[in-house]
Amino acid sequence: MEAVLFAFALGALAWLLVVGRELRQRRPDWHWYLTGYPLMAARAVFTWRKVAQLNDLSVSYRPSRRVLGDVAVKGEPLRATAPRIGFPAPRRDGLELRVRLHPGQTPAPFLTAADALAHAWRAHAVRIVSPERGSVVITATARDPLGELRPSGGVEEELLRAEVGALETGRAWVIDFRAVPHWLIVGATRSGKSTLLARLVARLAPQPLALVAVDCKGGMELGLFTERLSALATSRTEAVRLFGALVTELRDRMEVCRAAGARSIWELPDKLRPVPVVVLVDELAELYLTGGSREERAEAEQCSTYLLRLAQLGAALGIHLVVAGQRVGSDLGPGVTALRAQLGGRICHRVNDPATAEMALGDLNKDAVAVAQAIHLREQGVAVTTADGAGWVRARSYPTTPAEAKEASLRYASRKPWLPFLCLDAEGGEER
Repeated sequence: MEAVLFAFALGALAWLLVVGRELRQRRPDWHWYLTGYPLMAARAVFTWRKVAQLNDLSVSYRPSRRVLGDVAVKGEPLRATAPRIGFPAPRRDGLELRVRLHPGQTPAPFLTAADALAHAWRAHAVRIVSPERGSVVITATARDPLGELRPSGGVEEELLRAEVGALETGRAWVIDFRAVPHWLIVGATRSGKSTLLARLVARLAPQPLALVAVDCKGGMELGLFTERLSALATSRTEAVRLFGALVTELRDRMEVCRAAGARSIWELPDKLRPVPVVVLVDELAELYLTGGSREERAEAEQCSTYLLRLAQLGAALGIHLVVAGQRVGSDLGPGVTALRAQLGGRICHRVNDPATAEMALGDLNKDAVAVAQAIHLREQGVAVTTADGAGWVRARSYPTTPAEAKEASLRYASRKPWLPFLCLDAEGGEER
């Protein structure tokens, strides 16, 4: 009888191994929920008290001082109580559990213990957030959610809304200009910044809007999408004229809204609503750096003034900015710092200097700066962004080659609107 049971157990184990391998290859989501999640949840529950004690997450209600005769003795209180945890809720490639803090506790020690929790639960990473007072939420991921990406195709891309990648939470990474009108993107060479811009152009190309580009590297990057661009400036002189035309258009749109009693173009009737414009600016530093001559300084100041006006007034009037650069620092001038304050969306890829990461994320969250600086050279396309409602999150853009973005520009070239105010004069620039 024992031999029969042993043989049956071996057969069941072999069957589970074969089925598990097939399930992992064909339906990795099912494999996680049926095998991975129960194991990680069990580790989280059964190791919680021990991990809490070793990482100073437990609290004792007994005093740390005792009086022995005439001597006061201070020591570590025994029988510390770990904070109470909720049921580990399954998530895609991970789990989430809520911890109720003891009176007087703060989330700080939990942030410090994130690595210890990841090792104890054998998780790829653990993230700690405090959505409300008195509790923290621990999210553990079993594998790197940004490792292999494929477009989900499940996001409905409305006007001024583009799916550009995936968040580490498992959700789609969507840039929504209606929710966040202006964006700042920073990243060193080969960090994935150009790939993100190419993906953004490819997703915006089919939409009924105007794409305008400023590429002071002679148009080497954004010039690939000329067929879909309504205007392209390849030098600072051309950029000044283009920005000036956009500022003039802002005033005209203000007049239309005021005459119609509307506070934005989205309150106008369809026949009066002007075409939305997305302005892509690559290598912001080239607009601010000067050789010291009076003419160059005047151009740089004019660019700074125009960009700031577009950022301050453009959201309600359908003109949106995407400003990108390898290095963006306060040393470029006070205009850059003022412009940053108007760019609510932030995306920071791998950067070569801490000042750029600080400029992109420092005024929002110091933890995000540290995470951005930890992005490895091999993690091309990985960035820290504010696109998530929880504050900041790691994300990765979908691989999009310049050829794919150029093909999308050619395919949707007929969608390019002709706007008279974007026709640059004969002194420079390209007429559309």
